[in-house]
Amino acid sequence: MAISSPFFRSLPLAEHGLQWIHPGAPLAHPLDDQPAAILERDLAATATTLGEDGDEYVRWMQSWVDQWEALSADALAPLGLPAHPFLMAGFGMAGLRKATAVARRFSGPAAQALFAGLAAHSVLPLDMAPSAAIGIMLGIAGHAAGWPMPRGGAQALSDALAAHLRTLGGTIETSVPISRLAEIPTAGPVIFETAPVHLADIAGDALPSGFVKKLRRYQHGPGICKLDYALDGPIPWRDPTVAHAGTVHLGGTLEEIAQSERMAWDGEHSERPYVLLAQQSMFDATRAPTGKHTLWAYCHVPSGSDQDVSSVIEDQIERFAPGFRDLVLHRHVRTAADTAAYNPNYIGGDINGGAPTLGQLFTRPTARLSPYTTPNPRLFLCSAATPPGGGIHGMCGWHAAQAVLKRWRD
Repeated sequence: MAISSPFFRSLPLAEHGLQWIHPGAPLAHPLDDQPAAILERDLAATATTLGEDGDEYVRWMQSWVDQWEALSADALAPLGLPAHPFLMAGFGMAGLRKATAVARRFSGPAAQALFAGLAAHSVLPLDMAPSAAIGIMLGIAGHAAGWPMPRGGAQALSDALAAHLRTLGGTIETSVPISRLAEIPTAGPVIFETAPVHLADIAGDALPSGFVKKLRRYQHGPGICKLDYALDGPIPWRDPTVAHAGTVHLGGTLEEIAQSERMAWDGEHSERPYVLLAQQSMFDATRAPTGKHTLWAYCHVPSGSDQDVSSVIEDQIERFAPGFRDLVLHRHVRTAADTAAYNPNYIGGDINGGAPTLGQLFTRPTARLSPYTTPNPRLFLCSAATPPGGGIHGMCGWHAAQAVLKRWRD
């Protein structure tokens, strides 16, 4: 979503060193007893990996891919009348459904599994609506824009944004914890890039009690257990085509992934979890010394879990890349509880800023005409707990900034 973000595209981030690297393919989904399903930029190339469902996949995706610019602009906008109402109505009819129902439009395991892995980015059970929406959107983005990575690491995007802010006269202060509104040295607007509960904690005295209660009732989803690796070589995928993809989804079939995601939602740990894995050093030589490699991988776990599930994550990698463990030079494990401690806005280890349930997909964190505003004209919210939700796109902050300018200019 970053490369398609209308906000990021409006900024001269390349002048501040940001470079995008496109892997050979955005995504691979290995399977046990057949070749991997590969999401290529080209629809026809993708279709060749989906067996009997190839033609149906192209028919399903083609019109959305052709209209990606319009679709992404409306999808990244706050709730309201879309600029392309018929396009969004068609997307809504498909997206506001259970991912399991959408996946079964395909008859074969490859296409079903490919879509299941995409939809599991929602961190919702796949048998819960609207888990299909994020899966469809990510699939379209993979074909229309790709899933590129910043050269040198994700920090490069933050560095470029910070550098541009400074050229505009902005300043950044870090390591200044704020626990009370009075600690903020301004009488002007304050924009919270926090979880709703922390807005309530810091500024609750300046907000109506009813609104504070709604902030505290905001629902968060499962957490993640994440592993970062230093490797002695590339991952030895059983299917060598998987090495051409920047992102890999591990979890086997639609049914396996659906069970894993339901267990995390219900507070259970899966022995065969759905695993998201990124192998950036295959395409970005700045990530590791010559001949060595890095990767990260994570799975969804119950909210707040302090359980180290590295063994089951590695079992899933070994399942599709026998000999992987022999390459591990070092691993760093961060449980869901560790993730919440690392960034208190990741409540329970939820890195998505809140569960994108039907009740919270558009009205995050509360039902307001402008969800970035609060009853206090000085206070605003711009985190992933506002529309359009989690993702590296900057649009929550951009929309919040427009709300600030509108209120304070008026």
